[in-house]
Amino acid sequence: MPQTRTVSIDAVDYFGLAAPVRLRETLSVTVTPRSFPPYLDDLQADWVSSVATPAFRILAERRGPGRSAAFCSIGTGTGLDALAAVEVLDARLVAVTDVHEDVVAAARDNILGNLRDAAAVRLLAGTGDLLSPLAPDAPRFDVIYENLPNVALDDAAQLENGITSSSYVPPRREAVPPAVRSALLTLHYVALEQAKGFLAPGGVVLSMLGARVPLRTFIDMAAHAGYQPSFLTYGWKVQAEAEDILRGHAEWQRRGLGPFHFYRVADLEHAFAGLTPAEAAPLAQVIEGHLAPHRLDAEAALAAHRSGARIGHTYAVLHSAVE
Repeated sequence: MPQTRTVSIDAVDYFGLAAPVRLRETLSVTVTPRSFPPYLDDLQADWVSSVATPAFRILAERRGPGRSAAFCSIGTGTGLDALAAVEVLDARLVAVTDVHEDVVAAARDNILGNLRDAAAVRLLAGTGDLLSPLAPDAPRFDVIYENLPNVALDDAAQLENGITSSSYVPPRREAVPPAVRSALLTLHYVALEQAKGFLAPGGVVLSMLGARVPLRTFIDMAAHAGYQPSFLTYGWKVQAEAEDILRGHAEWQRRGLGPFHFYRVADLEHAFAGLTPAEAAPLAQVIEGHLAPHRLDAEAALAAHRSGARIGHTYAVLHSAVE
């Protein structure tokens, strides 16, 4: 198992800032064995740097000052997503959850220890399933953010061994639409259902979704949960932890789920050429159609990866507002 370690992060580079206002210029971040480390050598593969932070910036512009002051991250990992929210959304109430106490403890220290003024932020941190650790405090949030795992583990004991940020343990007791379950979106759907009890008036849920299934599946999922969904951003990224993620999706595909879609990086670069993620969002389904001839299912993508190809996938930041 990897060891706990501390990494230094240049906040300007990592968050794409002119200069940090609320964060220290150099972050000191503890990474526990059960958390994915930031991908400092390849920020395009890092979800917080390349996907979440740009989405927060767009959300801040659209919502305006003061309308994103209460922020929650479900499954925070290192807490870098919460630090992004403090800097970009000017979040003053910040809540984070994760399933392991050591992960939550490190995230709490990472958040408070990297603020210029820790007293300016009220932090709630809880260990447990999705939003349930926050229920005793009954907070309400303007923005609930989730970047939850898709792939289910067969053995709960695996949660105690190594990084598990890309996996969760089934079964869930909640009723989940069959199409959602087949697309490996169970946790995202359950989070949307739970979030309705934690949103402030006008609040929204941001779901970070690797678009390995048709985009229509995401829209239908959020609508079924009672939201008005739209895409805030749409883009692509290199598949991080490619061997593990591709192998996991290939196994579920062999069991009848999916199929799951991946692409060679060159095809993604061509399809998105000249478009920012915000510009691509209203064109998402058109771009998806242009990419269709280049799809690799999970088994083909795994084989291509093992032959040396760089594999990526599209992603969508789903913006869900209560109807």
